[in-house]
Amino acid sequence: MAEHDLERRLSLRQATAINMIDMVGIGPFITLPMVIGMMNGPYFLYAWIAGAILSFVDAMVWSELGAAFPKAGGSYNFLKEAYGPKGMGRFMSFLFVWQTMIQAPLVIASAAIGFATYLSYLVPLPGLWFKAASGGVVVLIIVLLYRRIEAIGKISVLLWGGVLITMFWIIGGGLAHGRFLEPIRHINDGLSFNYAFIAAIGYSSVKTVYSYLGYYNVCHLGGEIINPSRNIPRSMFLSIAGIAVLYLLMNISVTSVIPWHQIREHDFVLSLYMQQLMGSTAAKVITVLILWVAFASVFSATLGYSRIPYAAAADGAFFKVFARLHPTRKFPYVSLLVLGGVAFVFSLLFKLKEVISAILAMRILIQFISQAIGLLILRRRRKASDFPYKMPLFPLPVVLAIVMWGALFFATGAMLMLAGIGVTALGAAVYLVQARMRREWPFRRAGARLPSDR
Repeated sequence: MAEHDLERRLSLRQATAINMIDMVGIGPFITLPMVIGMMNGPYFLYAWIAGAILSFVDAMVWSELGAAFPKAGGSYNFLKEAYGPKGMGRFMSFLFVWQTMIQAPLVIASAAIGFATYLSYLVPLPGLWFKAASGGVVVLIIVLLYRRIEAIGKISVLLWGGVLITMFWIIGGGLAHGRFLEPIRHINDGLSFNYAFIAAIGYSSVKTVYSYLGYYNVCHLGGEIINPSRNIPRSMFLSIAGIAVLYLLMNISVTSVIPWHQIREHDFVLSLYMQQLMGSTAAKVITVLILWVAFASVFSATLGYSRIPYAAAADGAFFKVFARLHPTRKFPYVSLLVLGGVAFVFSLLFKLKEVISAILAMRILIQFISQAIGLLILRRRRKASDFPYKMPLFPLPVVLAIVMWGALFFATGAMLMLAGIGVTALGAAVYLVQARMRREWPFRRAGARLPSDR
């Protein structure tokens, strides 16, 4: 058990703001030219639509599980309950925490590196200065998160205000330019619905889905959400709908000003876009706002991920020290500091393009596919009344989510697929050694009690 209980203080508005600032982040600004380059045509908008569809379908899975098990840790609890808390569920939930300790700092580091990348538009950052900028973002985030959850909720709403200003200015600039509908009119130019197009959608969706990730962040904070059975599903669907509209409008705005074949050649597309519309001063201002958005994303992601090792430790399935809550501010400070420390190191070691696909490859097998399969198991084993939210057309959305995530895993490429499988296999080996020593599943003796039972 944890030393204290978490407090339910986050409202629907605050939960949605936390989700959305996590989703936007630096992702759409840095992946926009990547997606256009991979699609190599004006039909690149279909990749963003595909990412939104996958997010909506998968959010149905998260909504059922999040409303039924509104606890800190999200997928940790879902996997444990689905596969049996005293059996295989311990193995699956351990694997999730194991990969979280690697991929969560990668997510945080990717946003911090993206921040430093856009900062270099304003200030030259050679060598160590670039690393200092990305690492400094992580440190500042830890300082801001070292406080009570209701204060964090207020900070999140403030950060989300900056995100909205940024997106609306970008979209408004395209509308005022007078050629806003041109990209839509030409969306099908040169399009052939064949294997090459489907393959391009698959590979480019790795980048667009990365930009949508975070719609489930509210599930990691399940123990701190007011009225979770209603607010967890609502916050996810509101987040995805709002972000999908903003992403599509932003892409249309930018390509109505800069031809798509020029965009794929630039790293600072939004700065170039605003410079063409309003001059160099406006370009610098929009760059500062993009930095605000990137900072907000790191803030939200770090907040959500810090609850996962805490939840596992509080359950007796991870190192006990991670279960500690701050004695007065009541947040998992050990988990926050450790994940932040690893993210700080990663922000100094890696490059942005190296981590985007790696993040998905490490998460798909356990967090997304295994979780969806787990929901099918739970729905067969439990009463319908145990699920406050029920998706329409069940089990079709679950099956569709499994197929789509499987295709996306393949699209990450052979090297990253093997890396994801390797990380999972190493985690399995660590679990089995630990389980053998502690006589837990699958080595548990009949009638023996688990550490969490004591």
